[in-house]
Amino acid sequence: MDREKRETRETVEMLNAILASIDEGIHAVDRKGITIYYNEAAARLDGLEPQEVIGRHLLEVFPSLEHGTSTLLTVIETGRSIPDTPQTYTTSRGTKVHTVNTTLPILSGGKLIGALEVAKDLTRLKELSEKLLDLQAQVVGVPKASSKKRSPLEARWTFDQILTQSREMLLLKELAARAAGTSSPVLLSGETGTGKELFVQSIHNASPRRHKPFIAQNCAALPAPLLEGLLFGTVKGSFTGAETRPGLFELADGGTLFLDEINSMPMELQAKLLRVLQEGLVRRVGDTKVIEVDVRILAATNQNPLQAIEAGLLRSDLYYRLNVVSLHLPRLAERREDIPLLTRAFLTKFNAAFGKAVTELAPDVQDRFLAYEWPGNVRELEHAVEGAMNLVAGDRIEREHLPPAIQQAALGWETTLPSAKSARGGDRAEGGDVMSAIGLADGVRPLRESMERLEQELIRRALEQTGGNIQQASKLLQVPRQTLQYRLSRQQKQDE
Repeated sequence: MDREKRETRETVEMLNAILASIDEGIHAVDRKGITIYYNEAAARLDGLEPQEVIGRHLLEVFPSLEHGTSTLLTVIETGRSIPDTPQTYTTSRGTKVHTVNTTLPILSGGKLIGALEVAKDLTRLKELSEKLLDLQAQVVGVPKASSKKRSPLEARWTFDQILTQSREMLLLKELAARAAGTSSPVLLSGETGTGKELFVQSIHNASPRRHKPFIAQNCAALPAPLLEGLLFGTVKGSFTGAETRPGLFELADGGTLFLDEINSMPMELQAKLLRVLQEGLVRRVGDTKVIEVDVRILAATNQNPLQAIEAGLLRSDLYYRLNVVSLHLPRLAERREDIPLLTRAFLTKFNAAFGKAVTELAPDVQDRFLAYEWPGNVRELEHAVEGAMNLVAGDRIEREHLPPAIQQAALGWETTLPSAKSARGGDRAEGGDVMSAIGLADGVRPLRESMERLEQELIRRALEQTGGNIQQASKLLQVPRQTLQYRLSRQQKQDE
């Protein structure tokens, strides 16, 4: 018997330790509404001490709640669980708290003996989302001509500011500019950092809606209950603590709403979004009235939309509704000819920001920039230049100023020095010819100078062998075509 008691006590202690270590607030009450368990996370969330809550009735500690608004008391009365419900309440100390709660009945032998609630703190997110709505409402209500400074909520980019010499990107700019003249939805896809928002803002600024609101929202930034209220608006009493507020659709009326990472939007919200797109009508959370809105939707996804559909992250019907105009932005590694152009632009930007006069990259850095895969795309390139500009002391960025990943990146090509066979006398004529070409026939020269001469000689021979065909020469040298073109242009500048 003692052994059973000891094991039971140990099990209870273990359970308490587990519940105490959870980040979410855990609050349990008995059938009368008296708190029987209240963990440290719940105490931090409410700004209370556990001893202020345990053993006291729920409504005594949280006076802003009532039997009809408390999810714990509702579950005790109905015996049914309540999943993912937003709740706002005030503690006995006057602290206002915003949570999303999942509340479950506690059963013993088939009888209801209490209720347990798991609460996720949304206080800071709720405050930020409300401030965002208020700020956006202010921006929408102020004519742009009367504002001296541009709001960060406005679309600032235009097509002229998107730097590229890539044929694919130039075509995308042309297609996007054509689509800007209509009100059809546009779906952009591409990896993070490829410039989707630049295109979105440019489309808005080239459209007839350019003098109307532009509002952007990342669908992955907020949990479903907050995102729903933010998009569609709320009415007072729709859930505990809810206030009457317009949503982003109403604020963007007449203009453009950009929904980024649409593949991260909860599926139930995707269904509501689809209805808005089809009907042009919005119903605030908890309201019975509908509001007509005229909003152009631009959406973006950081993964292949069809793969997102297969993975259950994107509704197929919403995809077909959004995919009226489809634009896919290529990775930076797929348009390497833009790397020197973008690098010069970032040098100019950070020279002005940091008060420096960096004018060039070391040849080794140029090669690594062209060879590196840039998984973070243009954004990673910008950050690499910015980081280097923090470290450089002179007028040139060197390899040691780069992030470790780029320093260690393989160049993707190899120079073939004369073999041991040549050194022993075999193929002596060819080996000697190369040695003469790089200036080593009469002695040792500086390594960088010698490597540059060797590179020039190898490129010259590859072009001779391929009749001047750059594409074939790049395959022969096993370097990207863009890298070979860049090195040829660099040689031409040195010769001038």
